[in-house]
Amino acid sequence: MVPIVLNTSNRARVGLGEDVTIAGFIVGEGIGRGDVRVLVRAIGPTLNTSGIIDPLQDPVLELHDSHGTVIASNDNWKDTQQAELQATGIPPNSDLESALVLNVSPGAYTAIVRGKNNATGIGIVEVYALS
Repeated sequence: MVPIVLNTSNRARVGLGEDVTIAGFIVGEGIGRGDVRVLVRAIGPTLNTSGIIDPLQDPVLELHDSHGTVIASNDNWKDTQQAELQATGIPPNSDLESALVLNVSPGAYTAIVRGKNNATGIGIVEVYALS
């Protein structure tokens, strides 16, 4: 058996404080394979091209492990992993959107999207298996 992450996408209103958008995913243990490479995206500004009213204008993304520890975060995807994200073929369309590419070990993870500077609006958090 090979560990695999199925793609997931959650759309919700991102509010203030604890009113965030969350996507949880689990990477199972497999034989002969360790980490799984994933792409996690927080989409907001480009939702207006799909007719979404009040999109989140500047999403901030955090990835937490099963203990609640932040293992990676991003605001404005081009700031940290631009080449890696472009190589996936599905980087965010807006410079203000957030994304991470990383290898994760078997376990449970939570991707959390907040609005920068207490912004609110509709956001999407997505997780893609790359390997």
